[in-house]
Amino acid sequence: MNKNNLKHARTCVYNINYHIVWSVKYRRKIITPEIESYMRDLIQHIASDKGFEVAEFESGEGDHVHLFVSAPPKLSPSLIVQYLKGITGRKLYEQYPDLRSKLWKGELWNHSYYIETIGDVSAETIRKYIEHQSKQY
Repeated sequence: MNKNNLKHARTCVYNINYHIVWSVKYRRKIITPEIESYMRDLIQHIASDKGFEVAEFESGEGDHVHLFVSAPPKLSPSLIVQYLKGITGRKLYEQYPDLRSKLWKGELWNHSYYIETIGDVSAETIRKYIEHQSKQY
């Protein structure tokens, strides 16, 4: 376990990381370099405001985004995604009103998303660690 990645909260120490991906509705290629730059700043602001960190943000092929997020255990992964997609969708429409003409029904993002947990140690390492715990009771 890499102790440099540990974060400290009032009642716990944690290292919880997620890889999150979601796409533009209908896979429209609307994420220009300007929009990507605006989103990068906006996502950092959302993360700071809501109590988590975004270590990496990139858009891919103009129609989807990838994030590497670190969050405390009190924030559920679905809530993090809700914050990110909801706020960025609303703010992008405010900042770039012409996006509405490229998408209909007022939705910028696809309803679904991909998420996986990322850690410093493999499942096999954890399994071996647990198996080798002494039972002195």
